[in-house]
Amino acid sequence: MKYAILPVTPFEQNCSFLICEDTGKLAIVDPGGDLERILSAIKELDASPEKILVTHAHIDHAGVVAELSEHLDLPVEGPHREDKFWIDMLPQQSQMFGFPPARSFEPDRWLDQGDTVTVGSTTLQVLHCPGHTPGHVIFFQPESRLAIVGDVLFAGSIGRTDFPRGNHAQLIDAIQSRLFPLGDDVSFIPGHGPMSTLGHERQTNPFVADHRG
Repeated sequence: MKYAILPVTPFEQNCSFLICEDTGKLAIVDPGGDLERILSAIKELDASPEKILVTHAHIDHAGVVAELSEHLDLPVEGPHREDKFWIDMLPQQSQMFGFPPARSFEPDRWLDQGDTVTVGSTTLQVLHCPGHTPGHVIFFQPESRLAIVGDVLFAGSIGRTDFPRGNHAQLIDAIQSRLFPLGDDVSFIPGHGPMSTLGHERQTNPFVADHRG
């Protein structure tokens, strides 16, 4: 599986593109804004858009899901149903953060722990990792040793938990019990900032390292 990353919105959110090398099918993960730039990136990748995947429903991750889905006639998979209230609030979120008007949407498929999603002939595992939002999911491709983790974990940091229904203890537990067991060699694309590996974060991340303090 190949991937590409396009930072979008004033929040520099990592919209990512997952490409099945066998079939040339493409999934767009977290199209948060800048629709025209996303469409241009899809053309440059020369792959066939198949679906939209959503880790969670904050505005910078889901702001143009409805528009992109409509424009390219793509199904939407994710997040977990517990993020429905954030999806319903997308119009208000766009006003609060000064984003262009955003529309709510109904995913074609809600995702849960243990589900899988496909991109062409490539299968990704779904892990429910609440804490940043209650319905946050991440996508893991075992053969590629790649995870797309949204705002659960960053290089040197973790997701905020001061939003409605955020939960710090849940977030720490999700990282330690669901992400870290995937393996130290797993590279991850976070929702913001540079990529890292789970092993590096286990060693050095001040919030979740094995030997903090």
